[in-house]
Amino acid sequence: METRKVQVTGGSSYIITLPKEWVLSAKIQKNDPVGVLPQPDGSLLITPNTTTEKDSHTKEFSVDKITDGQYLFRLLIGAYISGYADIILRSKNGIPAYLRDNVITFTQTLIGPEIVEEDSNTIHIKDLLKPTELPFDKTLKRMFLLVRGMHESTMIALAGKDRDMATEVIKRDRDVDRLQWLVARQTHMVLEDISLARKMEIRQSDVTLYLTMSRILERVGDHAIIIATQIPVLIESGLTPKTADTIANASRQAISMLAKSMDAWQKRDILMANDNIDSLGTLIKSCKKINDMAATMEGEPAVAMSYISESIRRTGEYSTDISELLINMLIGD
Repeated sequence: METRKVQVTGGSSYIITLPKEWVLSAKIQKNDPVGVLPQPDGSLLITPNTTTEKDSHTKEFSVDKITDGQYLFRLLIGAYISGYADIILRSKNGIPAYLRDNVITFTQTLIGPEIVEEDSNTIHIKDLLKPTELPFDKTLKRMFLLVRGMHESTMIALAGKDRDMATEVIKRDRDVDRLQWLVARQTHMVLEDISLARKMEIRQSDVTLYLTMSRILERVGDHAIIIATQIPVLIESGLTPKTADTIANASRQAISMLAKSMDAWQKRDILMANDNIDSLGTLIKSCKKINDMAATMEGEPAVAMSYISESIRRTGEYSTDISELLINMLIGD
C-alpha cells in the first residue's frame, strides 16, 4: 500500500497527490472531476466516476446458432445476474418461435425484465426495476415468508391427505427462485458500483452475506419441494395419524428455528442466534423418530419417510447456518 503525506494549502484545504499509474489507467486529465465517497469504515473512496448512477450496460446475443431454448434461457439468466440493464437478441434469419417462447418465459420468471421492442429479427429486453426499489432486507423477508409458507402447507397437505395442495407447493418454487436471482443480480451490481451501496444504505462488504442468506433460503424452499413430492406416496400407503403427527412435530421445530434465525437477524441478537444453534439437537432427535418409523416400513413409503426426515433436518441445519452468519457478522463489527 502506498502512503501519501497530507498537505495544507490556502490555510484551510487538505490535499494529497494521486498515484500517477492510477491517474493514467483511469484516463484522468487536468481539471477533470473525481468522485470522493466517505465509507462507513472511515476510509475514503476516490473514483473517476462522478455520477451516482452507473451507465446502463447492454448485452447482445446472436441467436442464429442457438438451437437449444434452455441454453438461451441460461444465457439470459447470466446476463440478468451480471447486471445488464438491456439485453438484445438478434438474428439475420429471424428469431424462431420456440426461442421467443423461452424469452417470454424469462421475462415472466424474473423480476424486472420486460420486452420493450420486438420485430422478426430483434428482441430488446429492458430491466425496469431499479436496485434501490427493492432493498435486500425486504427481499430476504419475502423469501422467508414464502419458504415458511411452503413448509407449513406441506404439513397441512399431509394431515388432510391433500394431493392437490402438495402439488401447489411445488409450483411456488419459481417465486423463491426469482427472488434469489434478484439478490444475485443486486449483489453483482453493488460489488461493481460502490455508489450503489451508498444509495441502498448498506455496506458493500455485507452484500455477500445477503447473497449467502438468499441461497440458504432458496435451499430451504427446495426441501419443502422434496417433502411435497413424497406426500402422495405416504397418502397412497395409508398414512396413520401418529405418523403424520410425528412428521408435523419435527417440521414445526425446523420452521420455528428458521423463524428464530430470521428474527435474530432482524434484531441483531447474538444470544438469540446462539440459542437457536443449540436447539438443533432437539430437532435431530425428532427426525430420528421419523427414521425409526421408516425402519418398520417397506418399499416406497420407507424411502419417502427417509427423504422427509432428511429434508426437515436440513431445514433446521440451514437455520443454524443463518444464525452462524449473524454471529460472525456481529463479531466482525
